[in-house]
Amino acid sequence: MNKYDVVVIGAGVIGTSVAFHLSKLGAKRVLVLDRATVGAGTTAQSSGILRTHYSVKENVELARKSWSVFNDFANYLGDDEASCGLVRCGYMIVAADDDKLEPLRASLDQQKQQGIPLELLDARQAQNLMPIATFDDAALIGYEPEAGFADAYLTATGFARAARRGGVTIRENVAVNKLLIENGKVVGVSTSAGDFAAGIVISTQNIWTPELAGWTGKTLPIAPERHAVLALECAEAPYTFTMPVFKDLASEGMLYYRSYGGNQMLVSEGVIGEKLNTADTEQGDIPMDYIVDVGAQVAERFPTYETAGIASSWTGVYDVTPDWNPVLGPLPGIEGLVVGYGFSGHGFKLSPTVGKILAQCALGLQTDVSLKPYSIERFATGKLLTGKYGLGAVS
Repeated sequence: MNKYDVVVIGAGVIGTSVAFHLSKLGAKRVLVLDRATVGAGTTAQSSGILRTHYSVKENVELARKSWSVFNDFANYLGDDEASCGLVRCGYMIVAADDDKLEPLRASLDQQKQQGIPLELLDARQAQNLMPIATFDDAALIGYEPEAGFADAYLTATGFARAARRGGVTIRENVAVNKLLIENGKVVGVSTSAGDFAAGIVISTQNIWTPELAGWTGKTLPIAPERHAVLALECAEAPYTFTMPVFKDLASEGMLYYRSYGGNQMLVSEGVIGEKLNTADTEQGDIPMDYIVDVGAQVAERFPTYETAGIASSWTGVYDVTPDWNPVLGPLPGIEGLVVGYGFSGHGFKLSPTVGKILAQCALGLQTDVSLKPYSIERFATGKLLTGKYGLGAVS
């Protein structure tokens, strides 16, 4: 049996970040296994938005530390050719005078207390930054200049290349079939390419985490959920790279937007999506009723887009936990097993820091951010990380 010190399951943006940080922290004999190829799963479906705005303060810290990595990606990886495709355009979030107003105010206040660069805008200032939008109903507008979007696939492949340079072995198209456990301790994995011995296994299996539940006999609350993304085009009002990412808490679907391709508008809902019975990254159907409904909401904020056309569309799948926040850290009862799953749509923006703290945890080091709030035990104790805007929105 081939022997490794650490095996990482999954080569998405979380798994590759874990692998890179393991090598950076001095781990030897690290193996990454993926059923497909690097970044080919849910990572490739990400909208790529980067922000530190969260209504859960613990997430703010993860996002802040991650932004500093995205902002200096090549240097952080020690690779002059590495790029995460970062576009620094800012992030704007708006609430009307309704039930989202006070939650947004509280979240912005929390961000300020945590030292996040943040501005409160009036309608005129917001219009200057986002001239294609209307702000007649805006009761509160927050603006985060240190934000934007990037490319999740580029990020994952960048982490993977840096990890390989650090001595990590990454094997693609190898499916893990079983976790090998003896006397309550991890001793390796059984795969389609044979068995591999390891005293530490880090699972970043995303929507495939129910497999881990079957291997361990543990209850791991998670459900796959499909979300649709539309790319709209309106020649009269292009959504340029200079315009901020936009979150509309005033819309029925709590829509989020960003520039796509330099002139198109990428838009999707921030509410609960389509429940799936099994893990599935295949493209799903997008009903015409959905397109019409989202289009009507878009036109309320961006009037010119009432006549916009659909340039493209796709679906992505989230690995959703009951409180829409991840489970990070050791899995109680199984020595040597560390998990990172349930990111519920915001794994990419947290991936640099999550990868680091999972690597630190696995190696028995003090973590840069406490893992305690993200423990799986919170679902039994009731100490949930529930966001202020409701399930499906920015947590």
